[in-house]
Amino acid sequence: MLRGLIKGDNAFVPTAALRVAVGSGVDVAALLVTERGRVRGDADIVFDGAPAHASGAVRLAAGEDGTVWLDTDLTGVEEAVARVLVVASTEEGALRDARALSVEVLGPDGRTVVAYEVTDAGPETAMVVAELYRRSGGWKFRAVGQGYVDGLTGLAVDHGVDVGEEPQEAPADVPAPAAPARAEAPAPAEARTEAPADVPAQGRRPTRDQLLDMTPDQIRALARAQRQAGAEPGSPPASAPSVPPPDPSAWTCGPVFKPRTVTGRDNDVITVEDLPPGPVMVELAVKGEHYTGLWPLDDSNAKGRYLVNSTEKDFRGRVIASVPAHGRLRLRLEAGGPWQVRILPLAEARRLTESRLEAWGPEVLLHTRGTADVAFHYKGGGNFIVHLHRLAGHTDPTALPEPGRAVVNEIGARKETLPLPEGPLLVHVSAADAPWTARLKEVRPHSSGRNADRPMKSAEPRGALGWLRRARH
Repeated sequence: MLRGLIKGDNAFVPTAALRVAVGSGVDVAALLVTERGRVRGDADIVFDGAPAHASGAVRLAAGEDGTVWLDTDLTGVEEAVARVLVVASTEEGALRDARALSVEVLGPDGRTVVAYEVTDAGPETAMVVAELYRRSGGWKFRAVGQGYVDGLTGLAVDHGVDVGEEPQEAPADVPAPAAPARAEAPAPAEARTEAPADVPAQGRRPTRDQLLDMTPDQIRALARAQRQAGAEPGSPPASAPSVPPPDPSAWTCGPVFKPRTVTGRDNDVITVEDLPPGPVMVELAVKGEHYTGLWPLDDSNAKGRYLVNSTEKDFRGRVIASVPAHGRLRLRLEAGGPWQVRILPLAEARRLTESRLEAWGPEVLLHTRGTADVAFHYKGGGNFIVHLHRLAGHTDPTALPEPGRAVVNEIGARKETLPLPEGPLLVHVSAADAPWTARLKEVRPHSSGRNADRPMKSAEPRGALGWLRRARH
């Protein structure tokens, strides 16, 4: 590690697309907070059940040997976000038991910029390990190492995460929280509350189901009771809670980076350096009436399978290419006029909804809903080809799952409705030389995580609840 810091130290980092490695064997999350140190809502929690922030600037991916990666594009972080907190937590035991708990920040070239190894973890079960924060027009990294003996819930409450009661999938006969079995000193009037009766009196941590049935005031009261009782927060819960799987609408595939734009005229070879490896979108617009062709080039300058093959006037469209491990994407373009190429992350794919989506030429669409039908209306006379890339359960951000045979491969104008499996999946319209539309029909909720024997009061849990219910993968 190049710039090893100790607790409390800070250092400037490049305002660029950085990779943050957190090791090892702990659960990792990121909180995007304002100047007040609080999240704006559940969408500002990035964790294994919701691994991509809506802005696309922060994404989570599992690595090897227990390392977890946070891809953080500092150029894309919203202005309202002042800090990105790197959070580590444990399901069982304490952070002092974690092996080599550390944070390492890698620059766009893959080299280490700064690093911090936690050497003083104790009985805490949750910790803000480090943070990236704005300073003097740029960004800095701080080694924080702030632990929470009252666990992830205490950390969440401190940063404005709403962990209060909300309608959820739960039996109708769950008992309401009752008075604690152990007396404690009177709390101030505004904070006086009760904790669930079935929390073990000897100070063991409550289960997640118990926590999810508590208000923030009840959580604070429970934390006070544990501290006063000298409880060991790292003790395992009396019984393992039932943990539902992550939100199936969440997906993680492809790198996150600031879009790149290249312009030119007529035939050319396009080279874009310093891209993170993995699948990306290539958006091409050409002015003119000549043939347009686009191919990827390998390291020996041999052409791969064509990405664009069109004779249409004023071609425009989006296709998928793959950035090699060395981060250098090369494309061969044949065009008869001025052109513009943009390299975009897959996170910027257009989403399929029940509203009519209008497009021209090839396009990349993202479906995150449950099973549905997609209705296409193609108005051209050439090929109309559609492939599906199923992202559900796909954990490798450097490659797309194979699409298999085209689900549509027809010539000429047509209307066609296709059944789609549960999202997330990419719908890649790889060939189209005319306008077309698409919209979802017969959309159903995700089946994952539902239990037919228990009433569902809310179709999808809030992000905060999903974070506290997270499961290690």
